[in-house]
Amino acid sequence: MTSVTVREYTADDLDSMIPIWNEVIEEGIAFPQEDFLNRETAPDFFAEQSYCGVAADDSGRILGLYILHPNNVGRCGHICNASYAVSSASRGLHIGEKLVLDCMAQARRIGFQILQFNAVVSSNTHARHLYERIGFHPLGTISGGFRMKDGHYEDICLYYIEV
Repeated sequence: MTSVTVREYTADDLDSMIPIWNEVIEEGIAFPQEDFLNRETAPDFFAEQSYCGVAADDSGRILGLYILHPNNVGRCGHICNASYAVSSASRGLHIGEKLVLDCMAQARRIGFQILQFNAVVSSNTHARHLYERIGFHPLGTISGGFRMKDGHYEDICLYYIEV
């Protein structure tokens, strides 16, 4: 494995970002979104985030990405939320950890104080272990909060960390 750098995305990255994002949607076990991105919808979707980062290897190949945005408004506007997507071919290489750590740094730089995850599917054990290892605090569980692709419902876990 070559080295991996996390950096801000550019428009040139979109053609690599779209299939990674859509792969996670297609799997139907982690993202609440059901609509796929395409070349027409992706530019606005990523541009409206507070920040988007991509993990790229030495050759410039995009291995994963994240979006960062407010979790709420007004008196809760200091709390942000994020989503992470790693290509299936790059999973198990600690790309997710690099994305989360960069996301926390960018959140702090932007002025957010807390990063909160609203819907980590309970069976997403790799993500849950990563968040807990980094120091995220579990807030609780919502029974049946996520409809899986096959139609059954699973619990979701909420987490937060001060950034």
